Amino acid sequence: MAARIVDRALAFLGTTDTHQGRPLSPSEIVDPGWHEFILHTVDYAEFCDRIAGRFLHHVPTDPQGPSTQGESAHEAIQHTVDAIAEAGFYVDTDLWPTAHSVACSQCHQGCTSSTAP
Repeated sequence: MAARIVDRALAFLGTTDTHQGRPLSPSEIVDPGWHEFILHTVDYAEFCDRIAGRFLHHVPTDPQGPSTQGESAHEAIQHTVDAIAEAGFYVDTDLWPTAHSVACSQCHQGCTSSTAP
């Protein structure tokens, strides 16, 4: 399970780099994989540089309110799932529950990726 979570966190980060538009949000299940990777700062910074040519920032938001784009947590996750699929990555549906399958799937921290270069 840990390998699956990390693998999907890496796909999320890879998609974040190429995705244009509103920020992407990890699922509640994938988010801890991103958090754990960030703690390994040297490896994380090297990965970001190699994949994106820049540091991919982690931007906490208010999990109780709408996103900065005014969308619900469910809409943010569905948008992220769609972007990951469009980027050509496999979407492990067990790790990316969407608004259609659960009552709430937003990261408990309200995390998003930064879109600014």
